[in-house]
Amino acid sequence: MPRVDDAGEALGADARRGWTVAVAATLGMSVSYVDRQTVAAIGSAVREGLHIDHAQFGWLVGAFSMAYLVFAPLAGRGVDQIGARKGFALAVVAWTAVAAGHAFATSFAMLFTLRILLGMTEAPSFPAAAQAIRRAMPGARKSAAYGLLFTGSSIGAMVAAPVALHLEGRYGFRAAFVGTAVLGTAWLPFWLWTTRGGRLAGGAPGPVAAAPRGAALGEILAVAKSPPVLRSVVAVLGSAPVLMFVLNWTPQYLVEVWKLPRSGIAHFLVFPPLLFDVGAVGFGFLASARVPRGRARTHTDLLFVAMLLAALLLGVPFATSAPVAVALLSLAAAGGGGLYVLVTADTLGRVPLARTSTAGGITAAAQSLAHIVAAPLAGSAIDRTHGYDAALLGLGAVVVPAVLAFAFWPVEPASPART
Repeated sequence: MPRVDDAGEALGADARRGWTVAVAATLGMSVSYVDRQTVAAIGSAVREGLHIDHAQFGWLVGAFSMAYLVFAPLAGRGVDQIGARKGFALAVVAWTAVAAGHAFATSFAMLFTLRILLGMTEAPSFPAAAQAIRRAMPGARKSAAYGLLFTGSSIGAMVAAPVALHLEGRYGFRAAFVGTAVLGTAWLPFWLWTTRGGRLAGGAPGPVAAAPRGAALGEILAVAKSPPVLRSVVAVLGSAPVLMFVLNWTPQYLVEVWKLPRSGIAHFLVFPPLLFDVGAVGFGFLASARVPRGRARTHTDLLFVAMLLAALLLGVPFATSAPVAVALLSLAAAGGGGLYVLVTADTLGRVPLARTSTAGGITAAAQSLAHIVAAPLAGSAIDRTHGYDAALLGLGAVVVPAVLAFAFWPVEPASPART
């Protein structure tokens, strides 16, 4: 018999099974980030091959986010209906085909359309992963598991950069899109095996029953307006632009500011996502260690440490060398990873279990909204000023007020039944 917490929510047969699901979910997020980050890793080659400028490249980054903004809440609602296992599996099949289709783009308009389609098909990824972890992992370990989950994005970025750059250098940028897209076909059997036999039931009610479109949209809006989710949206809007720059613009920043050859930047590109991992896992484990019963809690001191690290983006314009700039970008990524984990664990611990994916989709949509606004603005600032300083200072300036708003936002204590 599985152990049961104070509210009767089953904790699962053992933590090891929960960690296996968490690893599979994390690798799924890695696959999604490889596919979405390939265009950033080979951004200079794509711009040259399709004759697009920095502002247009910013719109390419924003195109993915535009689709994600609209479809992440809808995908979250859909995953709550059909379950994380099926939802994640169907999504990876669809986005793998779209990611490979990037190789056939012959113009900015075609690539822009494909980026929108990729955002649509990847929208279920985070909501499904978050639901899987919440259902499979015992309560006291959820923050640590979310920390592991967020490493999926940086692992994907670390894989995308060297693989895509190698393929682009040897076969051209079109081959890079095809080569990175095939990873989803290797992950899918592992996901289906790991989640077999109802392992994501979590001892809770099954997937939410289908509802008329109007009722579904009304429910999404109701979840979005709840205090735990609303405060998380504010925090994400302020912190997401930092990671947007680090993950999407660092390759071009190193080439254009520090005059490094494209073939010589791959080793630098490992450090920002690696430090993101350290921040996500480290802050996640610290938060879990403080909450033995899995109660949601706002760790104000940890939030402030992560905030100060993320704000180091403001110091990049004053770097005296490429290694110093990469160090500051990497520390900012560590802070961003910590903020993502702390905000996610706090928020999902305060919403009903059956609305986990919906809430996760809304926070993912907030991240996309931040990218939609920040990416084109950053690209335009770079074109207008012929440098990166204004973009870095502008993006770094919004972190502190957003995190302070989250930390001091009035919210009711979480019930153990929701953790």
